[in-house]
Amino acid sequence: MKTIIIDDERLAREELKNLLSEFPELEIIGECANGKEGIENINKLKPDLIFLDIQMPEINGFEMLEHLDHVPMVIFVTAYDEFAIKAFEVNALDYLLKPVDPNRLKETINKIKTDIEPGNSASIEKLGENDRIFIKDGEKCWFVDLKDIRMFESEGNYVKVHFDRFRPLILRSLNSLEEKLDEKLFFRANRKYIINLKKISNIENWFNGGLQVELNEGEKVEISRRQAIKFKDKMSI
Repeated sequence: MKTIIIDDERLAREELKNLLSEFPELEIIGECANGKEGIENINKLKPDLIFLDIQMPEINGFEMLEHLDHVPMVIFVTAYDEFAIKAFEVNALDYLLKPVDPNRLKETINKIKTDIEPGNSASIEKLGENDRIFIKDGEKCWFVDLKDIRMFESEGNYVKVHFDRFRPLILRSLNSLEEKLDEKLFFRANRKYIINLKKISNIENWFNGGLQVELNEGEKVEISRRQAIKFKDKMSI
């Protein structure tokens, strides 16, 4: 699993690298001293996982994530526990306090192993529009045709599935879900949404070179500037 460490403290990076050496499944492909370096290296090296400090100069960890359209799996490593709730709101896998407890780190790595590793995406069988998926939210259950789902919306550690009048939550990251979806049917609009291309009823230009699409039930979703370039290339003839 390709991994990048982003922390403005050199000693903190060294300590974490030392702890991570116990996990051969993690390949440290880079380390960054600030958020700007983090953005550049994530776009260039496309890691599966990042260990991210929150309080850094110029751009903090949360702000750094806002500049990414495709966010890898995120584990926050910080000396402050007051950011925990916000960390999970941005879909972080876990939140580790400094100094990092080796046993707590081991629990986190084991948790990652239970999810789909993006690096293995070539072996993942894609779900097509004729496939059906089972959804359970509390006591309610649905068996839904994938083609009937208008969009998937990230909600912290969960994904909200929009179909008919229902909005059930499933315990899954948007990134891991994207790995399984057929890109001919579903498109990653931004960090928070994946939309069904066949459910788009209207498109208009939006701020900063982005687009805004309206789905056939009236929901409006912004396609970020970077994703708008991919969308136009994908949908043009």
